Amino acid sequence: MNSRELEALGEPDLKIAGLHLWVHGREFPQSEDYWDGNWLRVTAYCLYPNSSVRTHGSIVHLGEIAGLLRETESLYKTLQGQAALQCMEPYLGIELLAQTGGHIRVKISITPDHMTETHSYTDNIDQSYLPPIVAGCQAILAKLPLREPEALNR
Repeated sequence: MNSRELEALGEPDLKIAGLHLWVHGREFPQSEDYWDGNWLRVTAYCLYPNSSVRTHGSIVHLGEIAGLLRETESLYKTLQGQAALQCMEPYLGIELLAQTGGHIRVKISITPDHMTETHSYTDNIDQSYLPPIVAGCQAILAKLPLREPEALNR
């Protein structure tokens, strides 16, 4: 992505280490059920000094954002365990793993074509980066509320 394309996207809805995620809306805005009504159209862009990867499409589900929110809140409170954006679609995945001293290991997997490419990044952040991740997830869920949230408990 060039700088003009990035500027056109504006501020990302969620930032985790070198990953920037923009949410463009629901894939099926008229659908009210849990499965079809919660798919998001997104652009994910991972930028590090020696490489960058972008993918986009309906590849993230609001249930996955809700899971990341819940797990990141717990990780911030306890500084133990992990949090993840465990996407059903194979284009994007994020793991936050607690280390000693409030450090968090970040593992990002991203690909525009899961049949021919794999890209993974490992980074380190500290606990002070967790509240903005929580706030980003909360803002996404406030803008696009989870449809049929009770389905998460089934």
